[in-house]
Amino acid sequence: MFSKACECAIRSALLVASHSLKGERVSIRDIAEESDSPMAFTAKIMQQLAKGGILYSVQGKHGGFEMSKEQMQTTRLSRIVSLIDGDKVFTGCGLGLKACNALKPCPLHNQFAVVRNELRQMLENTTVLDLTLDLNNGQTFLKR
Repeated sequence: MFSKACECAIRSALLVASHSLKGERVSIRDIAEESDSPMAFTAKIMQQLAKGGILYSVQGKHGGFEMSKEQMQTTRLSRIVSLIDGDKVFTGCGLGLKACNALKPCPLHNQFAVVRNELRQMLENTTVLDLTLDLNNGQTFLKR
C-alpha cells in the first residue's frame, strides 16, 4: 500500500522519536541499521523528513536526528505519508487505473473506497507519539 520510501520514513521517524524520548540523538548509520534500510536510501528519506519539519537534523560531532515531544504529539502518520508518497494512497484506484471514480468505477472501486477511507482515518488519528510509546513499552517491534 505504501512505497518502500514511505515505509522507511515511518520506521525512521519512530526510531528517532524512540531515541528522543530517552534524551538521545540518533545517527543516520544507526537509523539505517535499526530500520534495515540502505544508508544512502535512508539518508535521502531523513533529509525529506527534516525538510518537512517532522524532525530535526543536528550537525557536528554530537549531531544526529531528534524529535521534540511536541513534534511527536502533532505529527500524524498521514503527514508523513503525504510528504513521501503524496496523496495517491488516498485518491488512487485500487487497480491502478488512471481514471477511476464513482461515475466510471473500476470493478474494485466501491470496496476499495471503504478501505481507503478507513486507512485515511487511521493515518489521520495516529500520531508518532502514539506508536512510539507502544514501541518503547515493548508492545510493538520494528525489527524481527
